[in-house]
Amino acid sequence: MAQHLMAGDIGGTKTNLALYVVEHSTHVTLLRESSFVSKQYGGLEAVIREFLQSGQEQVSAAAFGIAGPVLDGVVLATNLPWKVETDRIASVLGCSRIRLMNDLETTAYGSLFLPSHEMQILNEGKTRYGHRVVIAAGTGLGQAFLIWDGARYWPVATEGGHADFAPRTDKEVELLQFLKRRYPHVSYERVLSGPGLVNIFNFLDEYLHRPVAPIIRQRIANEDPAAVIGQAGVDDLCPTCAEAVDIFLSIYGAQAGNLALAIMGLGGVYVGGGIIVKMLAKVTAGAFMNGYLAKGRYTHVMADVPVRIILNPKTSQFGAAHAARELLN
Repeated sequence: MAQHLMAGDIGGTKTNLALYVVEHSTHVTLLRESSFVSKQYGGLEAVIREFLQSGQEQVSAAAFGIAGPVLDGVVLATNLPWKVETDRIASVLGCSRIRLMNDLETTAYGSLFLPSHEMQILNEGKTRYGHRVVIAAGTGLGQAFLIWDGARYWPVATEGGHADFAPRTDKEVELLQFLKRRYPHVSYERVLSGPGLVNIFNFLDEYLHRPVAPIIRQRIANEDPAAVIGQAGVDDLCPTCAEAVDIFLSIYGAQAGNLALAIMGLGGVYVGGGIIVKMLAKVTAGAFMNGYLAKGRYTHVMADVPVRIILNPKTSQFGAAHAARELLN
């Protein structure tokens, strides 16, 4: 008998909900999905109620990836004034099989089920079973692990994006000093995120006095500044934007390598998030991999680790669907 699953990917900007059907033990099929503007709702319960109005399905299990730490079945969303609780979601859905997960935890899990054409190879490396690293810069910086136990992978959430930023070059030391005047704590998220890219640009502009064309300044003032800086940098419309993107990607690669070393992630490094996909032309030019490989005596180890870019923007939702499927067992 077919059973229905709800999967969700909850972020500060939008909340994506989807309904899947399970017809076999490991296969899930999408039935319908909708996207909601998160800040128009007082909480996840209201979004779920609206989503369920368009159908009559009985949900057997549900899982949700949320930007924020999950503590005892409760999440205080990072970029939303929402308190998401397992018990309250269970009451709305009328089922007890509910799992709240960090959004990078669901992304990590979803990456296990993606076909090869939804990955971009940055470094072929050597195919091994072993721990994997997942990192994704977007509104913030998410990091997670996939721990290999000898038989299967287990997703593990982290809040490592809030760890201290560690500069590697004289310019990055100056960047740290610049940011310390603005923030009481300078984490990796302060440089590896949409706002982080803007921070790097402001450092080049205000501290190092790099030239910026008036048209670029006007666009930054009137549009999404991170999107403008990223696009102008990738398309070489502005040398200072291009430099900001190169610094961003170099630090991004370095931190991805740090995570791989931290858990001996020989199974691979997987890079997600919309920013990296929009920067693909620059990513393949070398800044990311140069930062990733620069590990001194361990450069040869890093070269053997596969590095992939996740291209599917719904990987977190897909991971939540498979996490919900496991709740049926």
